[in-house]
Amino acid sequence: MPSPAAVLVSNGAISPHAPPSAAAFLDSTPGAYTTARGTLHWWPRHLRRLAESATLLARSHPDLLGLPVPRSRALDLDFHSIQSLVNPSVRVAIHEMRARLPMTKDDDDLALTALVRGAGAGADSVSASGDGLDVFVHVGTYSPPIFGESGARLAVAGRGRDAAAAKYASWARIRKSMEKMRPPGVTELLLTNDGDHILEGAVTNFFVVCQQEEHERNEQFSNQTMDIKFEVQTAPLSDGVLPGIIRQIVIEVCHDIGIPVREMSPSWSNNELWKEAFVTSSLRFIQHVESVQVPLFWEDIQSKTWSDVPWAVKKFQGAGCITTQIQREILKRAAREEYDINSLL
Repeated sequence: MPSPAAVLVSNGAISPHAPPSAAAFLDSTPGAYTTARGTLHWWPRHLRRLAESATLLARSHPDLLGLPVPRSRALDLDFHSIQSLVNPSVRVAIHEMRARLPMTKDDDDLALTALVRGAGAGADSVSASGDGLDVFVHVGTYSPPIFGESGARLAVAGRGRDAAAAKYASWARIRKSMEKMRPPGVTELLLTNDGDHILEGAVTNFFVVCQQEEHERNEQFSNQTMDIKFEVQTAPLSDGVLPGIIRQIVIEVCHDIGIPVREMSPSWSNNELWKEAFVTSSLRFIQHVESVQVPLFWEDIQSKTWSDVPWAVKKFQGAGCITTQIQREILKRAAREEYDINSLL
């Protein structure tokens, strides 16, 4: 018999039923979640964001966490409490998946999704966690893309997300409403609130390598001997984007190796200055962009389909040198940041 494609663990117990795909699982249940490769790169960062997401949703968007009303008190979730809550189920799920997979597979061929949600219908209900929360861990197979082989093809298709500071499962259903604006061949949808300033992708963060205008170069680098002509741009969290784990790693890498980086939403009206572009996520890490297309008339995006809208297209020639330099440094850091599954509580 073929090996099962996925494992689902609920509060430490393996589901006896065949689990759905990760996308179908997220589509079927509310909650705060995080997704990582099975090697659990930067796992402590994932846990911190999961705790922050659950706390934010419990206070201001309880329905997105599966709660009927806001919690009267904040969830007592910090790194240590979320670690003790989630890691036991993660350990069970990965060990079970390892037992079912061929020996040729390794943990980098796995995608792990950890989700926490409110238990029961009442705010005072008690779950296995003791915090009124249930824990689900879904592990499935995953094939990491080979950097530089194929690029992302992007299209602007919808508005920015609500409660963008939290990563929540219900966003999967909201994304479906944008599918009518996905042109053939497009691999990722982009979000914007004005048709010009691009916030992020539906499941990724978005970056451009932008040629600086002359007055900006002179002003920013007047005291440097090297005339740096490019900077990396990505939307700031204050504009309403998800605080992606790899997004933050890219910013740290740029600072450390001397690539200018500015947190500002890339402007389509300045796309002639875009020399490279890439998207990031905890599964693909970094993927160069082949093309970006934007509707000429943003006002029609809510009422039209992709075939009814005229598009403007920006194309790029492969993975650029700055994107490649950032990718190389991310892989170095990822090798140092693998989390030992045997150390999980």
